[in-house]
Amino acid sequence: MTEERVERLLAQVHDQYGTISVLEVEDYRFLEFGEAIEQSCVFTADPSWLEYDYTRAMLIGALAHPEPESALFLGLGAGTLTQACLKFLPLEDVEAIELRPDVPRLAIEYMGLDDDPRLYIRIGDAMELLETAECADLIFVDLYTDHGPGVAHLAWSFLENCQKRLNPGGWLVINQWAGDDGKPLGAALLRGLYHRHYWELPVKEGNVILMVPADLDQQLDLPGLTARAEALAPQLGYSLQPLIGAIRPAS
Repeated sequence: MTEERVERLLAQVHDQYGTISVLEVEDYRFLEFGEAIEQSCVFTADPSWLEYDYTRAMLIGALAHPEPESALFLGLGAGTLTQACLKFLPLEDVEAIELRPDVPRLAIEYMGLDDDPRLYIRIGDAMELLETAECADLIFVDLYTDHGPGVAHLAWSFLENCQKRLNPGGWLVINQWAGDDGKPLGAALLRGLYHRHYWELPVKEGNVILMVPADLDQQLDLPGLTARAEALAPQLGYSLQPLIGAIRPAS
């Protein structure tokens, strides 16, 4: 890091899973797990700004649904994607399940997460609490620790149950690691589980975002998604088109 970019530690807590830190560098704040494992980045002037391509790609997954009213976030982090979805989508009911109690507290205190009346946060293991969650139009899976993806990202029954919690016409959006071959982690499992009926969006951070429909009859309306993204661009302050152009059928 250059001398001009001064890093300040704003908060640090220790729980049974390790260390959580909040750092500030110029106009950005970072939520980190463990030894400098960056989980989230927030632009302090606008906490709904999505800095990373993988979060923008997950928003694209949300835009696959023309009129989502409900969303379930499995893994909250700093809440930037949750905040963006609350701001830019017609959501009425949003639930987030977060493993670590200090994460939402730090997100609200330091990362600009709004105490939105539409948002309900539960603390606990998503793999255990999923069955008690409301069905939703959109479900996001982003369960990472300081060691990488949580076990849920490769757990057949959990991923199957995520799809089952979708409302008709709903979409499951998974932030998956990519291997050296560019395919998502657990590609063979995913192809078998979802019958190759999903779409992938690789991003530069080395992740692949999966867009899984509620059922096999449901297709990705790419023209509709593109139109919704174009209409949203002036509010977002950036274009999603370069990412949309990278969407591909399941490999």
